[in-house]
Amino acid sequence: MSEITYGLDALAALNGGDEEQGGGMEFSPLKSGTTYTVKVIGIHYEIDGKKKVMGDFISYFNYGIFKKVNSFVAKNPSKKSAKGYPVDNLTPWDKAWKYHQDLSKEFQDKHSQEAYKYKPAQKFAFGFFDLDSGKEIIVDLTKNQAKAVNEAIEKYGKKLDKLAFELSKTGQSTSTKVSLTPIIDMDEDLTDKQRANFDKAPKEFDRKLFEGLLYEADEDEMIKSLIQAGFDVSLIGYDTPTASEPSINDEDIPLGDENTEDDPTSQF
Repeated sequence: MSEITYGLDALAALNGGDEEQGGGMEFSPLKSGTTYTVKVIGIHYEIDGKKKVMGDFISYFNYGIFKKVNSFVAKNPSKKSAKGYPVDNLTPWDKAWKYHQDLSKEFQDKHSQEAYKYKPAQKFAFGFFDLDSGKEIIVDLTKNQAKAVNEAIEKYGKKLDKLAFELSKTGQSTSTKVSLTPIIDMDEDLTDKQRANFDKAPKEFDRKLFEGLLYEADEDEMIKSLIQAGFDVSLIGYDTPTASEPSINDEDIPLGDENTEDDPTSQF
């Protein structure tokens, strides 16, 4: 499944430098103003003799432009540097990023801003047990959001079996924040249904739910989506479609979400 990483590999990606389709599971919407009451199903691990807990999540590199080109991952992904920049086996979107990046002369100039549109964004998908529905859910987070959530999981790691949490998102656009806050008095603050679901939550998150979560686009689909984004693919060595070729439509690439990168103005 493309370049998706799990467990400690995903944790390494989350804590790193700051600088197959088929399961049918979908992201649960986490728009600003949304709050889920959840139980955290953490992963217990040991490093250097110390027992620790982390969230159950995956790491992946996502392409797309909000409200213009729907989110996807590359079926044949490029090789990335330690900081997540494409360095080899470039996808069409990586080539579009590099085209503008090479022409950029200074921070936030026109080409710098254009390059950002096509750069792969490292994202994280976290699994939780929703106490209202009594089902497992998955939410996608940017790196900064994921760090905040996982830090809370690590902080309360020894009490995950005794605490429910509120998973909330606030703010707008690049100022959005995601928090995971413990509910201390569960007798007072949870409904009977939520308490019952807390007690029946599984011991482990079903990782099969991560499979099929992300749409994998092949090279032809990525070229079509670049054209949809308004990029002239002839600039990076691809043929432009003729009038006889079918044009891309909204059904060609599945819908993404509104969760954009934390800092779209950052220099590459």
